[in-house]
Amino acid sequence: MTTTEIPAPPARGHGVAAARTRHTLGRVLVTLARSVAIFVPVFLVATFVTFALRSLSGLSPARIQLGEEATPEAIARVESQWGLDRPFLVQYWDWFSGVLHGQLGASWTNGADISTLIGLGLGVSLSVAVFALIIGVVVGFVLGTVAALRRTTWIDRAITGFVTMISVMPAFVVGIVLVAVFAVGLHLFPAAGYVPAQQGIGPWLAHITLPAVALSFDVIADVARQLRTSLIGAYRENYVTGAIVRGLSPRRIFFGHVLRNGLGPALATLGLKFPSLVGASVVTEWIFGLQGFGRFANDSAQAGDVPAVQGVLVVSIVLVVVFNLIVNLVLARVTPASQRGV
Repeated sequence: MTTTEIPAPPARGHGVAAARTRHTLGRVLVTLARSVAIFVPVFLVATFVTFALRSLSGLSPARIQLGEEATPEAIARVESQWGLDRPFLVQYWDWFSGVLHGQLGASWTNGADISTLIGLGLGVSLSVAVFALIIGVVVGFVLGTVAALRRTTWIDRAITGFVTMISVMPAFVVGIVLVAVFAVGLHLFPAAGYVPAQQGIGPWLAHITLPAVALSFDVIADVARQLRTSLIGAYRENYVTGAIVRGLSPRRIFFGHVLRNGLGPALATLGLKFPSLVGASVVTEWIFGLQGFGRFANDSAQAGDVPAVQGVLVVSIVLVVVFNLIVNLVLARVTPASQRGV
């Protein structure tokens, strides 16, 4: 009687795959830990400076509620109700403790909860900003890639001229032109207003498309130019020459070597573009009649509502840091050589 031995499955391949997985996970965890280690002191300093702005501004809820003719006794009574007669560090600690729990205080103008007010506008602004970022990344990636693959040709020159032209066009000018052409002229999109996504994806996209396109031009230009430069630089590296000598196909060389190593600078650019999208949304929201985060920040600053402005600054800091953290994690996964911090 003969016994047939069942061959053992090859364990080497599984071991290599497991090692690569552990290495990738370790790199992502290191990037996450480094980003968090930077975020904590930055957040502490930023919130302290933000809170100190109230003392430097000289503004008071009593001036807003009672007017300039208020008596010193009335001013002292209102400031005592808001807790402004306590030591500065005590006020800061109470405010910072509330921030950690998601409570940004109450508005000086109407007493409404600032977290609720910001939440109402933040959904509008994030919808437009994220859609603008998606448009900018997709279109910029296509233009930058085509320009790099057709470098020194008329296609490359045409794309370079196009992205240079749109990079100098202000978002409010683009917005006005888009409204005049696509909303008023062709009646393809609504000229103003906002519909939440809960009421229908179609109406929601229709209302955010024009403002998102207006904001996306700068992102398209930066991504396209950065990607073109980095891809052309990657094509000149020795590892690409070696791949050509080994007889690898152009498609495999591009996706396996050039794109993977040239994508890093373009992705890093997005970490700088997101704050500019949030800042540029102020004018864009006025043009398209959107009650968003940027418009709330502008109205609060003009009204002298310091707690609301402080809440806007805190939320902006968190948004920028979180977005940069996401970009760093993507960089650590897509480009293994990248070990950038926030």
